[in-house]
Amino acid sequence: MVVLVGLNTDLSTIKAWWRTLGGDGFAVLPPPTRGRYTQSDGHEDAAEMFATRGLATDTSFAYWHWQSHDAFDRSGDLRGALYLHWGGDHATVAAGLGEGPPGYRIVNGGPRGAFQLDRVTATDDDGLPDPQDPSGVRQLLGRLDEPRSRSTRAVEYDPLTAAEERWLHERLSGPDPVDLAAAARFAVPLEHRRALTPDEAARLLAAWREEYAGRLAAWSGWRPVLDALLRQEHPAAREVAAELGSEASYALAAHPSPRSLELLRTWALTGDDGAVAGWFRVHRALREPDPVEAARTLSEELTARTAPETAQTALLRALREAVTDEPDTRRSAADAFSPLLLTTIRFTTDERLPRPLRVAAAKAATDTTARVREAAARLTGDAGAERDGQAADALAAVERYEAARDGLLAGTGPDLDGYEGGLGDIYHRYRTLSPDDVRWLRDRLADPATGVQGVAFCLELLHAHGEGTEADLVALLPRWKKELTKQYRTTYTEWRHPMVTLTCLAQDLGHPATAAMLAWWAKPKPLWKEPVRLLTHLGAPDEAKAAELWEFVASGDHDTGHLMTWVLLRARLDGVHPLHVADGLIGQPSVRPYVLHRVLIGVADPAQPLWHYAIDPRSHGWWHRAKEVADHPGLTPAARAVGMKAAREHYVTRYPDQVRPVLTEGEVNEARAWLAARADRPEAD
Repeated sequence: MVVLVGLNTDLSTIKAWWRTLGGDGFAVLPPPTRGRYTQSDGHEDAAEMFATRGLATDTSFAYWHWQSHDAFDRSGDLRGALYLHWGGDHATVAAGLGEGPPGYRIVNGGPRGAFQLDRVTATDDDGLPDPQDPSGVRQLLGRLDEPRSRSTRAVEYDPLTAAEERWLHERLSGPDPVDLAAAARFAVPLEHRRALTPDEAARLLAAWREEYAGRLAAWSGWRPVLDALLRQEHPAAREVAAELGSEASYALAAHPSPRSLELLRTWALTGDDGAVAGWFRVHRALREPDPVEAARTLSEELTARTAPETAQTALLRALREAVTDEPDTRRSAADAFSPLLLTTIRFTTDERLPRPLRVAAAKAATDTTARVREAAARLTGDAGAERDGQAADALAAVERYEAARDGLLAGTGPDLDGYEGGLGDIYHRYRTLSPDDVRWLRDRLADPATGVQGVAFCLELLHAHGEGTEADLVALLPRWKKELTKQYRTTYTEWRHPMVTLTCLAQDLGHPATAAMLAWWAKPKPLWKEPVRLLTHLGAPDEAKAAELWEFVASGDHDTGHLMTWVLLRARLDGVHPLHVADGLIGQPSVRPYVLHRVLIGVADPAQPLWHYAIDPRSHGWWHRAKEVADHPGLTPAARAVGMKAAREHYVTRYPDQVRPVLTEGEVNEARAWLAARADRPEAD
């Protein structure tokens, strides 16, 4: 986004105020460029600013990043609240920011949230803005769209006042033609309360069909209109849903009918998660109320129709939610067991369910048994025979699961096309590869259906562990020019771009395809590859490659894995552990400390380096590597201090509920004891 700033815009006013802030242990970063895209970028910029200005490393600071900058339109006026992120002491930051510049207000998001800066707007006696005041209208709609409560099954909103409802209806009663972009904003809060009228819905439908003929899903405001049409049983409702496709699944599931069932089944067989959940819900409503029997029927059809494996996972989620919502499975708040967790464990050995569903349950139950054992230990002998019985029943379910687990999970792996962060959460499980793991990873590389993200994940693991083979390379050769050369952002992951890893593997193997790949990297386009081109030097390393990489590192240009690559490359050339290479760089002026600290911990296990461009405080992998560095007897005190600092800043004891997968109480207590035993250890500056 390019912002064209004139005089007296919100942006110019905020920048002028921003320049006045700072002092008393508080500093602000300059307004962002595209290089500061995330909160991690902000913390890196802060570390660099502290070093440049000679500020103490514990200085509290505030900033906004480029994503927050979208709050400004092209003219520099606010079109949404500006989120101000921070680091250090929350109270110091709050005091440093104050109330904001005149005409604006700051909302404090609390110790785990961001601050929000927005305009001060005027309202009438009913708390309603002038319809011509865009900031006031935006703030009202934001307040009305804030849920009162949210669960996996429902979102509830506070009721509208009579004045609010009247004000919203008036906004939809303007003359034709309907301004759909504006109308959607007012339709949403009304339909959240099922208050959109039949006349309003029909009028919006007519305008929608006219303006977006043949591409109904292109209008971003269609959801409340479809909900209203289905609720009001408009004759065109399901015809419209069919044209929208699987995105309409949730709405159709809320209004069961034979036509809804038919549409949802068609979409579910393609593997669409939302359609699978909707299909299950409507099938129960129309044909089979028993959730287990309904899931069995649908699972068998998914298998018969060779639907994607992820469809079984989506069906399991729908089944678990349905079963734990039954009155006899609900448990009081005082109960130690999570119904969802226990149900998942029990489903792994429930012979009423087909094997694909039990396999999905076994995957979902991974990392949960220790939590159940802890809960059982708390119950045993605590409150009489009934509670002891619950504990014994739960432990028996765990033992049945553990006996069946290996057989169910053999030859399986994670969803490679799902949420990228989910793969990062389980990356620590692959520090060693079993023969089953190697086979599964190779099979995924050989499968043309595996997407770029999956190829990157699997290839990285095989190559890093020394398991990459010519067969893996050959399997990917038909795809590299058309698919693997596409842009794929890897700065938030533990693995590299697949073309980087594939090129390294080709060089290590001395494969004839190496020349063509290196020639592609040497071309000026596409532009995305230039920042990561030098990472390919890790393949078949030599002194010339090491020298070129070091020249880049010493230049101070933005690091996207270059120092880590140099450390790993140097270690291979010298036949030493990369930790010792990284340790030797501490104090060198040509290396930025905050980059080196991340690299030092990231290479703790050279068989699986962590390529994420910042230390992830919610990761099991980074926690274990930080401890290993802190306790490594062969490292210098300065290097061990780096590990100690990262361990103390990790969320494992500060915010354990944010660590994924979920920690047991025993793991948290063990981490606290480990830190307490090293309380007198120094940290890196």
